Amino acid sequence: MSGHSKWHNIQRRKGKQDAIRGQLFTKLSKDIYQAAREGGGNPDTNFRLKVAIERAKANNLPAENISRTIAKATGTLEGVTYEELLYEGYGPHGVALLIEIVTDNRNRTAAEVRHIFRKRGGSLAESGAVAWMFKRQGQIEVPKAGVEGDELMMLALEAGAEDVIEQENAFVVVTAPEDFKQVRVALEEAGVQYDDAELVYEPATKIELSDEALEEVYELVEALEDCDDVQTVYTNVKMGDEEETD
Repeated sequence: MSGHSKWHNIQRRKGKQDAIRGQLFTKLSKDIYQAAREGGGNPDTNFRLKVAIERAKANNLPAENISRTIAKATGTLEGVTYEELLYEGYGPHGVALLIEIVTDNRNRTAAEVRHIFRKRGGSLAESGAVAWMFKRQGQIEVPKAGVEGDELMMLALEAGAEDVIEQENAFVVVTAPEDFKQVRVALEEAGVQYDDAELVYEPATKIELSDEALEEVYELVEALEDCDDVQTVYTNVKMGDEEETD
């Protein structure tokens, strides 16, 4: 599974539940906005919007917020205009980072992200500096309960998936970006339940760090995720509890 999802399991933010919830809602709304702006406001014909709405509902974003965000994106309600950006950088100990951004003010965001990097021993990099270390792919996480691995493998591969990786509690269906939608739809039509489905950046290789070094990287990633304009942070670090999948 991609390294970024591991960061989200690190629960070390004490007394910040309201702030975290607000940041989450902001990120979910931006995802909905961008999907609706690019593909229209109908989730039946806009696959990306459908995924964004499902994720928002799963995280209890109010329906009114969802409707208002779609209205802004489709021009039926005045509001700000967001754009998607991909920042690249280096963290402590040479760790590579890719940062997905959705912002209404790229100058403000660049200044905030640059400040976070500098404060925690990292630096922003030029476009292309670290992106080559990552591969864009679709990942669909299917819980193991009630699922036969061989049957899932056959179904996924026939639908166009590249691989099915077995983990402790789930199977991860891996696809090329252009095949993500058709594989996801095939699983849905077959009645396969999944916990998450998204396009991610997967590092080609991962580096191992000491616990002390990992702590420094944790602090940088958490600080970046606290920034309202940051959607997702990807790194090429191998987490201590991460299993080999080769």
